[in-house]
Amino acid sequence: MGGIEAAKPASSNLVLILDYGSQYTHLITRRIRQLSVLSLCISGTSPLQSIVEHKPRVVILSGGPHSVHADGAPTFPDGFLEYVEENGVFVLGICYGMQLIVQKFGGEVTVGEKQEYGKMEITVERKGGIFRANEVGEHQIVWMSHGDEAVRLPDGFSVVARSGQGSVAAIENRSKRLFGLQYHPEVTHSARGMDTLRYFLFEVCGLAPDWKMRDVLDEEIEVIKKTVGPDDHVICALSGGVDSTVAATLVHRAIGDRLHCVFVDNGLLRYKERERVMATFESDLHLPVTCVDAADRFLSKLKGVKDPECKRKIIGKEFISIFDDFAQELEHKLGRRPEYLVQGTLYPDVIESCPPPGSGRTHSHTIKSHHNVGGLPKDMRLKLIEPLKLLFKDEVRKLGGILDVPEAFLKRHPFPGPGLAVRVLGDVTEGNALEVLRQVDEIFIQSIKDAGLYDSIWQAFAVFLPVQTVGVQGDQRTHSHVVALRAVTSEDGMTADWFYFDHKFLDNVVRKICNSVRGVNRVCLDITSKPPATVEWE
Repeated sequence: MGGIEAAKPASSNLVLILDYGSQYTHLITRRIRQLSVLSLCISGTSPLQSIVEHKPRVVILSGGPHSVHADGAPTFPDGFLEYVEENGVFVLGICYGMQLIVQKFGGEVTVGEKQEYGKMEITVERKGGIFRANEVGEHQIVWMSHGDEAVRLPDGFSVVARSGQGSVAAIENRSKRLFGLQYHPEVTHSARGMDTLRYFLFEVCGLAPDWKMRDVLDEEIEVIKKTVGPDDHVICALSGGVDSTVAATLVHRAIGDRLHCVFVDNGLLRYKERERVMATFESDLHLPVTCVDAADRFLSKLKGVKDPECKRKIIGKEFISIFDDFAQELEHKLGRRPEYLVQGTLYPDVIESCPPPGSGRTHSHTIKSHHNVGGLPKDMRLKLIEPLKLLFKDEVRKLGGILDVPEAFLKRHPFPGPGLAVRVLGDVTEGNALEVLRQVDEIFIQSIKDAGLYDSIWQAFAVFLPVQTVGVQGDQRTHSHVVALRAVTSEDGMTADWFYFDHKFLDNVVRKICNSVRGVNRVCLDITSKPPATVEWE
């Protein structure tokens, strides 16, 4: 069945990103929102109509891994250049996007004699649509990632900046409102990147910073009220995390007691998670919540399953089945079946799991499936409400603050929908893996809180590894389990760096784990960033 998506807040300042497969595309979206300008991302190969429907003031052509010369290389749709010119739309090409502009207007792009990757120095040669007058002659450190380069610009275009190797780093055609950067201003390695985007959007394009969370809240409530009929009832899947809780609170404000929340204990929760979460729902949030104990149901379906994607799909399917059962129970109680299911899907879930809004993206890889993404089974008579689908995690927390969700709850670290199933590598039902992991995770998280580090960390957790190693405990040889600890810092979960713990802290945590948790004799620390890794191990 279909469903309703998050509202697209009304704005005369929309920035639309056409995604050509760059690993940094999501960061462009995020950085522009940080400037209080609404930005959305769709496939670079979307039909022209998808672009027209958004009515953008600015279109950004993202980078990508392709060469403009390759067969089947992605490009903007037929009629795009005519549309932006006729409607006064500003266009900024970044990396591949800049090369695309050069090629389409008759310039020349070739394989660079000296490819440029990583931190590079550029020199600003003239004031333009990208740089201020006082930046002329200035040297800036930027992040390059390209093999091709523009060697001859089309008529009407000017070079605005060059790299230290002499390659074109920035171009413009002011009369046609076309601009290009060969580097990535959206990454933190480009020291003046945010200043560049700010100047371009506000001074050159004339946009206003008019996108506010209060407006998002009001518009979402209005969309929900218009979509959900006056006699319709709605189910909300509560996980105990920030996303589903904020989504539930928002929908509850819109339709009141016609919202029916269900919290499922799937046997994959953290230490005492069920008791703690239910207490919060009842005492602080005052949400009507029914707790369903389905631990045996989930674990029996997961027995023997080791593949992480299979685990995710089994868990997602079982959740939907439980919500369907809950809907049938409500139908008997209310005399009518609920029409909608609320989920706390976020924008990163959508980006990582499937093509972003707009059809046709085939130029980047799915990282992992997400249990909230992909709609509902055709035979299920529920339509989706996903009021947070266009928001990043920090934006959801801001929205939750406006909705008076307790600050302590909003600061909770993210917890994956499949729960500990993706933190026990392999079969979650083997031995005492889940119980061992719960104890280790509790010691780790409580130690972080006791040290006053919890709010400085985006996400922290333990992982149970499917290996055993030799150890010595109590003067005896042991052959016990290995666990790993993971803690990262991040703004939105799309990129992350590992958290730098003090050695004394790590020493104390490892001692507590090995002395307190029977069956563990070795603890590892994951110090991998994202990319190349993901935050979760599965």
